[in-house]
Amino acid sequence: MRKKSRNMVSNSAFWYILGLFFLVFVVLIIRMAFLSLSEKVDGVNLKKFASTRTTYKETIPAKRGTIYDCSGNVLAQNVSSYTLIAYLDASRSKNSKTPQHVVNKEKTAKELSKYIKMKEEDILNLLNKDTYQTEFGSAGKGLSELEKENIAQLHLPGIDFIESQRRYYPNGDFLSYTLGYAKEDANGVLTGELGLEKLYDDVLRGQDGSIEYQKDANGYKIPNTNEIRKEAVDGEDIYLTVDQTVQLIVDQAVSNSEKKYNYEWMTIMVADAKTGAILAATTSPSFDPNKRNLKNYLDTNVSVAYEPGSTMKIYSFMAAMENGIYKGNQEYKSGSFIASDGTKINDWNPAGWGYITFDKGFAYSSNVAAMNLIKNGVSGTFLKNFYKRLGFGSKTGIELPKETTGSLNFTYETEILNASFGQGITTTPIQNIQALTTLSNDGMLLKPYLVEKIVDSNQEITYRGKKTEIEQVASKATTDKLKDLMDETVNGKGNTGIYYKQKGYRLIGKTGTAQIADTKNGGYLKGESDIVASFAGIYPKENPEILIYASVYKPVGGGPYAASSAVKEIVRNVSTYFSIDTNNNTEEEIHTIDIKSYTNKNTSDVVHELKKEKIPYVIISNGDKVINQYPKRGNISSKEKVFLVTNGEKMSMPNLKNWSKKDVMTYAQLTGLEVTYEGNGYVKEQSIKKGSVITKKSKLKIKLKEKYNIK
Repeated sequence: MRKKSRNMVSNSAFWYILGLFFLVFVVLIIRMAFLSLSEKVDGVNLKKFASTRTTYKETIPAKRGTIYDCSGNVLAQNVSSYTLIAYLDASRSKNSKTPQHVVNKEKTAKELSKYIKMKEEDILNLLNKDTYQTEFGSAGKGLSELEKENIAQLHLPGIDFIESQRRYYPNGDFLSYTLGYAKEDANGVLTGELGLEKLYDDVLRGQDGSIEYQKDANGYKIPNTNEIRKEAVDGEDIYLTVDQTVQLIVDQAVSNSEKKYNYEWMTIMVADAKTGAILAATTSPSFDPNKRNLKNYLDTNVSVAYEPGSTMKIYSFMAAMENGIYKGNQEYKSGSFIASDGTKINDWNPAGWGYITFDKGFAYSSNVAAMNLIKNGVSGTFLKNFYKRLGFGSKTGIELPKETTGSLNFTYETEILNASFGQGITTTPIQNIQALTTLSNDGMLLKPYLVEKIVDSNQEITYRGKKTEIEQVASKATTDKLKDLMDETVNGKGNTGIYYKQKGYRLIGKTGTAQIADTKNGGYLKGESDIVASFAGIYPKENPEILIYASVYKPVGGGPYAASSAVKEIVRNVSTYFSIDTNNNTEEEIHTIDIKSYTNKNTSDVVHELKKEKIPYVIISNGDKVINQYPKRGNISSKEKVFLVTNGEKMSMPNLKNWSKKDVMTYAQLTGLEVTYEGNGYVKEQSIKKGSVITKKSKLKIKLKEKYNIK
């Protein structure tokens, strides 16, 4: 009986709970129906609220990565850029204590004409437009921080700025084809279009973030609403193997050579002889990536293949030695060679030098010597395969876009004979640099590389370049013999490399003079300057430090030695910079120093530390605390300066005499000083005297000259 009573209570509770649940459900349905049919609830117009409530998604832009040289010097970076705008509608000043639109249009036009490249009357025409706001075309775009600050200090009502990012190359016309450039695309996104900027665009660009939220009709975020936020991932930084000082040395040498010879183009590459790392790469004519004033979009160092000429004798002789048929003391008759089909091929000196040894034939750059080696046992197949093993006919894989392969298309006897002295085939400068690594590494071929490391926004290294051995192409005995032959070519008496000889510097190498193919009529061009003059060099002979490959296209008045003055200048200055032991070094010893971050330290303490370490320094402004420095940190040469920006308000002009152009450009960047340059090299004159106060209106003119003038 008790059990039955319990069951009855349990059933009653179940039906009660079920009924309550059903009642709540019905109420909710009725409430939802009411809300859907009503315009107002609790005094709120739901339709209006819904129509004014919008989801807003804002992009959080990622910062494009910076490109540095091997010492941490900035080569490409993002800087703030400003667009000048003027608000013209008087409604903007409503309920404001100060005017927020242009009030005095005549005064505004007059003042702005002093700071932007636009006539006063043209500015006034824009200000008289019946529109809410206006811009000033190209004259008002791309303003620098200093230009923006100068205009802001005019305190002109209604004048404002839109900030954006632009790509800035602090050295101007410097390593331009290698760096390339990035500019805004149609969507306002910085996009790489040439060189490293293009190849590594995805790495440098990073990933934009976003923020998504609800806002009302007035554009304000609605309180207590959810926010979806995705943080931006900044682009990664790229550190190159290029040494800014070596690059400046090469640029200066090419500029000086340009004054002596008239040519269509000239290119020089310098690499670390022991690793294959590229230290400098110059092409003339060049361009300023800030201005993008270029006419040719191809990097001659990697994207243009041409007949190399007699520098290839290094490798045809190498092939003969590796094939076991080279006898340096054996004589042959120079002057001309008759192929089996009757074709006569001459030495560059058709009369020849009589009977000479093959060793002497190399020094004299005898075509007949190379052809006799083919006749004596170096088959066309062996020669082609040997060239391929050295990397000719294929891409090196250097970290640059649009690398070309060149061509090794020779099959018939005359084609093989021509290939032995560098005619009828095409190569690139970077391929020649790669092949030269065999001579400085006892026959081991190294892969040239340009990127030292890539660092992400968390300062983690995501990629590290390194010395890469490809193949043992030749024996040490072979490369030692070839270095002796190259030494005799440059430093012996009366040989073809005599123009590259200079006392105290044991540069070795091989010259090349190739005819230029006539693409219209076939054969070769016949003009005196219709040649490509080249030089493949190693310095110094013992314990090589650098490899140099130079080429000049259509030199007028220079002939095969057109690159000699530039190459010799590079050797002198690089020898000094790297403190390479020579008989002609008079500069003090150069060593590397590891500098720290001095930011937020007392100026006097930092100066004391730098003096103790004998590090040259420059103090910018008269403050007691360091707020910025350059370089930031890392290894620098003991010849380099450390620039310290302090929290002072007064800046005085230092003595710039003997400063490099690089140092002046760094000083200008840190101070905002406007500088114009005349010449190349090192400062000999400055328009603002030492000790003069520098203002934002100051303009500096400097004259430069070559520091080293060893003949």
